[in-house]
Amino acid sequence: MRQNRRWLICTMALILILAIAGCAPRNSASPDSNGSDVNQGENSAPTSPSANDPQQGENGEPSPPPQGATDPIVDQLDKLTTTEKIGQLVLVGMEGTEADEQTKDLIETYHVGGFIFYKDNIKDSKQALTLFNQLKKDNEANPVPLFLSVDEEGGRVSRMPAEFTKMPTAANIGKTGNPEAAEEVYEIIGEELAGFGLNLDFAPVLDVNSNPDNPVIGDRAFGNTPEVVSKMGLAAMEGLSDEGVIPVVKHFPGHGDTSVDSHLGLPVVEHDLTRLQELELVPFKAAIEDGADVVMIAHLLMPKLDPDHPASFSKAVIHDLLREDLGYKGVVISDDMTMGAITENYKIEEAAVEFITAGGNIVLVGHDYEKEKAVIQAITRAVEQGKISEEMLDERVSAILKLKEKYPLSDEPASGPDIKAINADIKQAVKQYDLQ
Repeated sequence: MRQNRRWLICTMALILILAIAGCAPRNSASPDSNGSDVNQGENSAPTSPSANDPQQGENGEPSPPPQGATDPIVDQLDKLTTTEKIGQLVLVGMEGTEADEQTKDLIETYHVGGFIFYKDNIKDSKQALTLFNQLKKDNEANPVPLFLSVDEEGGRVSRMPAEFTKMPTAANIGKTGNPEAAEEVYEIIGEELAGFGLNLDFAPVLDVNSNPDNPVIGDRAFGNTPEVVSKMGLAAMEGLSDEGVIPVVKHFPGHGDTSVDSHLGLPVVEHDLTRLQELELVPFKAAIEDGADVVMIAHLLMPKLDPDHPASFSKAVIHDLLREDLGYKGVVISDDMTMGAITENYKIEEAAVEFITAGGNIVLVGHDYEKEKAVIQAITRAVEQGKISEEMLDERVSAILKLKEKYPLSDEPASGPDIKAINADIKQAVKQYDLQ
């Protein structure tokens, strides 16, 4: 079992560290098992995020530096130009399977914070790795590394090449009643993504599948009760983050009881806050208490909370409910602003600016180079005109920089996943937890 292997590796590593500490000076460098130098002194930094890291504060954010010390995030923020800061607020899609002049323009001119990849961007493993590494190379001159992201939920929502064995659905995982199954499967997903250098996954789905006529959630949900979704969702988050991949919980405040696909139109959810607190919000509240890194906001109109704005750019939903009532201090990202729920009813540029002013951090614009530029230009105008103040801009970007430091992100090229080993792990997990 992968967890037992991990325990054995950690135990061996601890024994090695204790042995080195007993025979070497406190600040001396000693070779690790791969022959590289490892500083065993008091200034050594952790190589991966941990929920129990004493240097991290509430919600997984780094704790303030000691009195008199310099905050590295403040220093980094101070060195960014306004254009570079605005770029961090936008995550974009691309066309085709190769980096091109448009992607280079988005990186070099607009300094976008990252990319999302869909199935038509990924042909096979070799091509995908070449694409991701090229985008990283193109970003080398920028001061902040890129988010490289996908929707990889397993089941019918998968962007991975055909060389990989198909992952089970969230619904099948939920039916086991065993959170270890969720952690195992999402750890394997994290291993797949990390092998490619992908660092952010729009998963797990925390929607409660409470409406059997829902055209968009269905078996993407872990179950039809908030208890099952919460238990499985937290385990899935842990599985991804264990592999250094940032989990994004979605679709806040709950897309489970809708009869309209927000890719095509704007769903309306008539529930009041009391009902939401009893069902839809339960898994999100649990995830926030567990240190969720990123929350995605759904394109839902919820008249009882805000009759005039969809949740995805509603102050009542993002600031009042998510930030204030639930106490969430992490990164907030919109669902794709090029979905029909927005483009058929609103101006995408205005929606993007209102999302930021309502408390959001990252606008997702998944398609159309012209729309992507229009959103960035609209945010730029809002900053110039003071609608987005300098203080607000810095606050939104600071949270993003903290997240990129926490994991930590890098523009170093990836070497590719071990497809054979990962497929073996998938088959073993399916058999072990009866996920057929």
